[in-house]
Amino acid sequence: MRKTMKKQISIAFMFLALAAAVTAHGTYTHVLGTVTKITDSEITVQTTDNKITVVKIAPNTSFLKAGEAATLKDLKVGDRVAIHAKPINGDLVAHEVRFGATPAPTGGDAH
Repeated sequence: MRKTMKKQISIAFMFLALAAAVTAHGTYTHVLGTVTKITDSEITVQTTDNKITVVKIAPNTSFLKAGEAATLKDLKVGDRVAIHAKPINGDLVAHEVRFGATPAPTGGDAH
């Protein structure tokens, strides 16, 4: 009987942890597409479904170009982006902006 109870408690905690992870991620929006305009405060993207989406830039927005740290100045019109943004007061605010080709993984020895 004790093993069954421990198993049920373990399963309950697993579901609670999973629910918390899904809820935390569920508040973010992914914007995928091509940059059409850049200002100091926002990025305009033509999404993969041909909609125009404006994403605000926050002071803590991080930028990654090909997997390396970058800045807004590295981003160019025409770049393909994946933006992880949070809806705040009717705006989308970027948490992370990824762009540029991700380098291919290197495998094995170079002998």
